[in-house]
Amino acid sequence: MNSTDSHERSFNRGGANSVWPDSIFVNGNVVTADADFRVVSAVAIRDGKFVLVGETSEVRSTAGPPTEIIDLQGRTVLPGLIDTHAHVERAGLLESTVQLNDVATVAQALDRIRHYADKLPAGRWVRGAEWHPIAQLTEKRFLTREELDQAAPRNPVCLPVGHFTLVNSKALAMAGISRETADPEGGIIHRDKATGEPNGTLEEAAEGLVHALLPQWSEDERDEQLQHAMRYFNEFGLTSAISAAVDPATMRAHQRVRRSGKASLRISAMYAPTGGLNPAMTTDEWDLFFARIGAASDFGDDWLSYSGVKLQIDGGMTLRTAAMRDGYPDDPAYKGTIVIEPARFNALVATANRYGWRVGVHAVGDAAIDTVLEAYERASAERSIRGRRFIIIHGSLMRRDQMERARALDVRVDAQTSFLWDKAPAVAKFLGKETADRAFPMRTMIDVMGLDAVAQGTDYPTNSLNPFINMYVMVTRRDRSGQTFGAAERISREEAIRLYTSAAARYSFSERKTGSIEPGKYADMVVISDDILSVPDEAIKDIVAIRTIVEGRTVFVREL
Repeated sequence: MNSTDSHERSFNRGGANSVWPDSIFVNGNVVTADADFRVVSAVAIRDGKFVLVGETSEVRSTAGPPTEIIDLQGRTVLPGLIDTHAHVERAGLLESTVQLNDVATVAQALDRIRHYADKLPAGRWVRGAEWHPIAQLTEKRFLTREELDQAAPRNPVCLPVGHFTLVNSKALAMAGISRETADPEGGIIHRDKATGEPNGTLEEAAEGLVHALLPQWSEDERDEQLQHAMRYFNEFGLTSAISAAVDPATMRAHQRVRRSGKASLRISAMYAPTGGLNPAMTTDEWDLFFARIGAASDFGDDWLSYSGVKLQIDGGMTLRTAAMRDGYPDDPAYKGTIVIEPARFNALVATANRYGWRVGVHAVGDAAIDTVLEAYERASAERSIRGRRFIIIHGSLMRRDQMERARALDVRVDAQTSFLWDKAPAVAKFLGKETADRAFPMRTMIDVMGLDAVAQGTDYPTNSLNPFINMYVMVTRRDRSGQTFGAAERISREEAIRLYTSAAARYSFSERKTGSIEPGKYADMVVISDDILSVPDEAIKDIVAIRTIVEGRTVFVREL
C-alpha cells in the first residue's frame, strides 16, 4: 500500500466523526519533489500539514462542508522553496537605506546618494543596502572618499559592498581613522598610494571601525523590518531560509516575531555571536561563550532554530580576494586574502565542535577550502563530525579532490550559482575565463558528493533573491547577457528544484518535515506562473510566484 492509500483511509467519510481537510487544491500540476519526484494534480491540507497527495478525483472526494476548495486551473505547484544562504534581515532595510543595486555608472550612484542625503538632517547617517559596484558599474570600481564627500557633504556615509565598506571623510573622522591608524587584525584600511591617507575603502575587520558607530535600531524597528523581510522572501515563493550571519540582537528580534505569531518564513540561523565572522573574542573567550550558552546547534523549533555557528576564511572571487592555490593571472605572487590566522581558525572550529555546535565557513577560493577541510579533519579527530552536516559555505571554486575529502568527512556544500548571473565577467576579469567556467561546479558536486550533500541559496542581497533566476543559471550556465560559463556544469531541472527543496531541507535537519509535498509534512508550497518542467530554458528565469503558502496559510498572493 502506498502512502497516499494509507492516508486516504484515515478519512472517515460521511460519518458523524468525520474530520475534513481545511483546504484542498485541485486541478493542478503538483511537483512533489518526493523520492520518486511524482507529479500529481491535488493535495489536501489539515492543521497545517499535507494529509493527502494524489489525483483530483480522490482528493476532492474528501472535502466536507467547511473545506475550502481551490481550483489551480492547471497551475504548477512546487514545495515551499528554501534559500540556504541569505542575509534575511537586510531585506527589511529596503525602506531605511539608499538603494544602489540597480545603478549602472558612478554618476548614477552618486546622484542617488545625493538625493537620499538631501532629505536627511545634517549629521544623520547615509546608510546603504548592499550592492556590487565592481560588477554593476561601467567603470568597474569603488566610489572614492572624495566623491562621497561631494555627494553627501553634511552627512557621514556608510555603504556596505560585501567584505568591503565605502565611507566618506565624515565617517572616517567619526571613527578616528587617519593616516596614522594601523590596520586592525584581519582587516585593511585602504589608502591613497601617493599620500597614505585613507581612501574611503575599508576591508573585512576594518569595516567594524565604522559599523560600530551606526545607531542601533529600536526593538520595534527591528521587529517591523524582519516582518517586512519575511514578506519580501515570500514574494519569491520562499517559505524557509538559512539566515547567513545572525547577530544576537537580530536573533532576539526573530524570537519576538516568532512569539508574536507574525512570522511567515521559517528561519534557521547561522549564528555570529559577536556580529563578525571573525569573532571579536580571544580563543579563551570563545571557549567560555560556548561553555555557558547552554544550547547547541539545531536547537529550536520548526519556525526558528540555530543551524550552527558561522566563520570566514577568505574574501570573494568577484572582489579579487578569494584565497587561491595558484596566483592571480595578473600577479602570480598574489594568492588572495586569508582573513584569519590558521591556528586561531583551527581553535575556533575545534572549540565549537567540542561543545556540540556544527560549523559553517565562508570559503570561496580553492586554497581557502583546503584550509577549512584541514580544520574539519582536525576537529573530527577529537569529536567526529560525521552525520552532523558541517558546512562549506559558497565552495565557489571547489575542486574534485576537495569534494572527495568533503564526502569522506560527511561535509555539505551550500552554493550560490546566482553569482554567475551578473558577476561571471568580474570573475573572468580577475581569475580568467577558465576559472569562471569552473565556478560553482554543480554537476561535479552532485556527481561526486551526492545531491543530498549540496543545496543552493543566493547570498542575498549580494545577488538577486529570485530562485528562478538561480535555477535558470544552474540549468543553462548562462549569465544575464546570454554568455555561457562552464557548460559542462549544467544540471537538470529536477536537480535544480531539489537543490531548493528536498536537498535544501537537510541543511537544518528538516527533511522529514519540509522540502517535499508528502502526507505528514508541513503544508509549505508555492503556486507558480508556468510549468518549470516544460517551458523553454529561457523562460525559467521569468517564472514568478503566484501564491505562497506556509503551514497551510497563504502568506502571499500576486495580483495578475
